[in-house]
Amino acid sequence: MARLDGTFFLRDTVEAAKDLLGCYLVRETEKGRIVCRITETEAYVGAVDKACHAYGGRMTERTRTLYASPGTIYVYLIYGMYHCLNVVTEAEGTAAAVLIRGGEIVHGLELAAAYRFGAFDGSLTAARQRILSNGPGKLCKALNIDRSLNNLSAASHPLYFADELPELSLRKRPASLPVHIGKRIGIDYAQEAAEFPWRFWLE
Repeated sequence: MARLDGTFFLRDTVEAAKDLLGCYLVRETEKGRIVCRITETEAYVGAVDKACHAYGGRMTERTRTLYASPGTIYVYLIYGMYHCLNVVTEAEGTAAAVLIRGGEIVHGLELAAAYRFGAFDGSLTAARQRILSNGPGKLCKALNIDRSLNNLSAASHPLYFADELPELSLRKRPASLPVHIGKRIGIDYAQEAAEFPWRFWLE
């Protein structure tokens, strides 16, 4: 297994957001392992980005984690009900991170469905499978991710990233696989930063 540690995340945030596509997000729970193949990300860089929680050097109890060492997990709550998972990038003190916007559950499907939809009878319709983890809040619910994981290292915690998982026959993303680029979603308030082409996804 090639687990990604702080070395992977100590780099330009936009490049890290692209390179996380096709990697695996692994959640070890008391009930079993869930693996999600990352298919959509967004980059946020506080120094220049009005959409970032730490724009202009803003430091609050909520944003403190963004200034942590690369590879630190940053989980925040939106609308008082949905969690969003980020991983801190660049040098400590920089305030930058990649938002994991969506993915495909490739291992532990039934457990993920139970977390996402509640009581699970062992069947999963095609419609429900399509919407299982295709958004940041949905992904966090399917992987049982909440604020209790905030500010922990992705290198040592049972929530981590890997570029392949040979024991599950999950291989690295082919270098030739095309990456789509566009504007980020839901940040119309961010003025010129709303136009930054910092959203990346795989078909």
